[in-house]
Amino acid sequence: MASLASPLRVCRGILKELRAIQGPSYKQSLAYAYVMDQYRKNKVTGERYCRAQQEAHHASHTYLCLLASTRNHLALHNLYHGKGERSPEEVAGLVGLRLPTQPGGKGWEK
Repeated sequence: MASLASPLRVCRGILKELRAIQGPSYKQSLAYAYVMDQYRKNKVTGERYCRAQQEAHHASHTYLCLLASTRNHLALHNLYHGKGERSPEEVAGLVGLRLPTQPGGKGWEK
């Protein structure tokens, strides 16, 4: 199993994703309060090693991955989502091609 990032780094990553989703007022949201409460509740001291704390850290890392993947998916979806009917020239330009022109100057080509 790959090593997980430090709990503080994961917490900052989750808060960064919340800020990207909700904007500057993310600190007043219930999600922010819940994340901070869970991190404060599962804080580790040097004297104990707790399996529940490790499970909470793994769950938070998984949640961070979900938030980042969802944000990336929405960005890609908005970029490549169909925008209705496109002309053949525009479709060819999307993939880096050009349509051939009619030799002889028939008058209808551009």
